[in-house]
Amino acid sequence: MTIKIGEHLPEGKLAEFIEVESAGCTLGPNTFAVADLTKGKKIAVFGLPGAYTPTCSAQHVPGYLKHAADLKAKGVDEIWCVSVNDAFVMGAWGREQKATGVIRMLADGNADFCKSLGLDADFSKFGMGTRSQRYSMLIDDGVVKQLNVEQAGKFEVSNAETLVGQLG
Repeated sequence: MTIKIGEHLPEGKLAEFIEVESAGCTLGPNTFAVADLTKGKKIAVFGLPGAYTPTCSAQHVPGYLKHAADLKAKGVDEIWCVSVNDAFVMGAWGREQKATGVIRMLADGNADFCKSLGLDADFSKFGMGTRSQRYSMLIDDGVVKQLNVEQAGKFEVSNAETLVGQLG
């Protein structure tokens, strides 16, 4: 069952490749509990099928980079890109996209988080296994406030412009 507006995010963990060591975060992949990351924060999340894939690289991430200041101006604390890839791939893709420090590139390596959201998709026919559907959502203190799920093969409602518009 797909998560709905008004529901709390399920328990889960996401991994992030940390570029600079800091208190509590070592250099390299670090795993975080979603509940801890969302506590007291407003977060724009967009999920996509995979790093380095055409629409994701040419439109989805660049759109959120372009509109990052607009999202922040509307009270968003963080922007997350979540994909079924490992933290190494997400870190490299984030560097290539020049997203470091703007968008948190979070890995859902085994698709556990997207499955718990009911937003997983079978991409086996493309040789990619289980992946995430393309979506965006606004999370406020762990609660889903907006949710935009794309129809298969589309890129119409999960873009940054749509989420910015929903924030008023």
